[in-house]
Amino acid sequence: MKRRVLLVSTVHPATDPRIFYKIAPSLAKEYDVFCALPNAKPVTAENTCTMIRLPEFQSLCLRLLFSHIVVLWKCLRIQPDLVHIFVPELIPVAFIFKCFGAKVIYEVQENLFKKFSIKTYNNAWIFRKLFRLFDHWARRNFSLIFTEDAYLIEYDKLAYPSATVRNFALPSFIDRYRADIPLTSTSPEIIYIGVVSLERSFDVIVVALATLKKSYPNFKMHLFGNVRIARDKVEKLPGFDEIAENLTFYGYTDQQKVLGYASNAIAGIALLKPVADYPESYTTKLFEYMSLKVPVITSDFPLYKNVVEQSECGFCISPYNADLLSEKLQWLIENPEERLRMGINGRESVEKMYSWTSEEGTLLSFYRSLLKN
Repeated sequence: MKRRVLLVSTVHPATDPRIFYKIAPSLAKEYDVFCALPNAKPVTAENTCTMIRLPEFQSLCLRLLFSHIVVLWKCLRIQPDLVHIFVPELIPVAFIFKCFGAKVIYEVQENLFKKFSIKTYNNAWIFRKLFRLFDHWARRNFSLIFTEDAYLIEYDKLAYPSATVRNFALPSFIDRYRADIPLTSTSPEIIYIGVVSLERSFDVIVVALATLKKSYPNFKMHLFGNVRIARDKVEKLPGFDEIAENLTFYGYTDQQKVLGYASNAIAGIALLKPVADYPESYTTKLFEYMSLKVPVITSDFPLYKNVVEQSECGFCISPYNADLLSEKLQWLIENPEERLRMGINGRESVEKMYSWTSEEGTLLSFYRSLLKN
């Protein structure tokens, strides 16, 4: 009989690419996997895991009051051998599972000690206090998984084993769904995947696109991600009125639907400003664009330059330089052969060095070591 594993988050969407499309299918090769996520459809997902629906609340207070009770009500009966949590707020809930005999993994996906400085919600002083307390408990009582090597600097004293499982791309998944949605267009198209915010240079992107429109008035930009800027502030950004008709905001979208839009994209943008933990953390979109054979325009952080410049798959520029961004976009439009070469280089680099396949091996090995007894 297979050991039972429970993956649970009260924050991540039901089709979160890392949890739903990478971790769950990888673990399902050896374990009976249950996945509890907000708004999950209560069915077995592609024969890999059983989905458990949790309520969705943006407010941390509401999640603490309601979502955590639902987690216990629906998931304790499963009697999992291992519980893998993806947000620090679930650390107290994980202790209850541990009391019932389960092993616990706490996954650190961001350095909140630095990220609090730019958070625009759920950032009250009481939440910071609770996070530090919960995080201290986790270090002393749980095994940890990190998505970045840099987080080991902060988490240098741990009582239990840990592992780093990076969020690299899954080319087989990308190929499967990209091929299903062929698109054709005569206008230059640009894609943006991820949260839309000022910390991710949206203000700079708007100015750059306003310049680009002078030469290519019919360009299109597809933005897939939650907008973390107030609508009135977006409309007041310099240049926004000039390009509003060229932008399409889709909000958070299942990655299956996003991938088809890469068919005509001349570039994928992943510009982050040097705030919080961004300079020391890979943006996952970098590897997704590379896997899609789309040239990348990203920040000139040493961590990113080591990937992009060695792979010759795009450009690393200052996240504050709108003129340079516009210049690089125009160059990609006007040099299709070089654009194609960059795309192929990026894909080859992912297959050799930045593929989920290697991370899957680390994940499964870590699980085996925790459940061997």
